[in-house]
Amino acid sequence: MDRPDISFEEYYEDVLRFLRGLSRDEYLAEELTQETIYRALKSIDTFRGDSDLRVWLCSIAKNLFFTHCKKQKRAAQDAAYENCGSEEKLFVQVVEDKETAFRIHKILHELREPYKEVFSLRVFGELSFKQIGELFQKSEHWACVTYHRAKGMVQERIREK
Repeated sequence: MDRPDISFEEYYEDVLRFLRGLSRDEYLAEELTQETIYRALKSIDTFRGDSDLRVWLCSIAKNLFFTHCKKQKRAAQDAAYENCGSEEKLFVQVVEDKETAFRIHKILHELREPYKEVFSLRVFGELSFKQIGELFQKSEHWACVTYHRAKGMVQERIREK
């Protein structure tokens, strides 16, 4: 089936408005609109014509937006995971002091699971996040996040006392 020449310029503003509404970010909306038009041009021969071209373009735009969101979420998680190591070394140095370690044990006794055990395994058992995750049948990332939450609870209670 021969396709007539399609000018995407007339749809640009519609797609841009759609993405602006999704993202609430002018710059991102413009970037994704350009990517949408590019992808549509590359795959115009797959457009069957069952729906309005505008609908097809907006579905491409929506998929690009959701892919972008997933990448951003993953990047934020990776950054948080990378920060685990450097902060932890400073905290472990404080724990090496026996008096402080005893105070921490008292605080840990008051914490609920899994925070108590994850913290103990990491600081006193010196297990990696991967090993802790395996023990709990969870991910390495889960172990890191749980440890950081427990560490925050411990630090808060130390400040209180």
